[in-house]
Amino acid sequence: STMNGPRDDTGDIWVFGYGSLMWRPGFAYRAAAPALLRGYHRAFCVTSYRHRGTRERPGLVLGLDRGGSCRGRAYRVAAADAAAVIDYLDERELINYPYRRACVPIQAAGRRVSALTYLIDFNHAQYAGRLALEDTAEIIRGARGISGGNPDYLRDLIAHLDELGIPDGPLHALARLI
Repeated sequence: STMNGPRDDTGDIWVFGYGSLMWRPGFAYRAAAPALLRGYHRAFCVTSYRHRGTRERPGLVLGLDRGGSCRGRAYRVAAADAAAVIDYLDERELINYPYRRACVPIQAAGRRVSALTYLIDFNHAQYAGRLALEDTAEIIRGARGISGGNPDYLRDLIAHLDELGIPDGPLHALARLI
């Protein structure tokens, strides 16, 4: 993959969203489609000291953790917009968090395409690792940051996933615990 991400034969790129990008992409796109990424799953595995927690009481936000699969949304971005969209996404995803830009194979629009997404740097200190459901619930329950309460983030996430018709049993189980 080049700096411009995974371009197809038209020069367009695909972007895979698994969290807020699914309902608030913030960039222009040609098409959006349900998508499946294999080998990673949606998880509260990123420590948040700012948006959903503090240094004293860290919260957790979403990342793609290893294993399983993840249903999300893929956006096809016109070649002419690709560079600007990547700059926008880098600024949005890389500033405060331990993500790295990556190209991943996804199923979208009835075919396999290469898409740009943001994976966790598993060596980064903010990678929370595999947490038991109860521990995750305990952390989220009492955390809040400049963007609000950590439980609200989880509730909003589930509401959006439900709206998009994307099942996510583990997140529903987490919400029940909280």
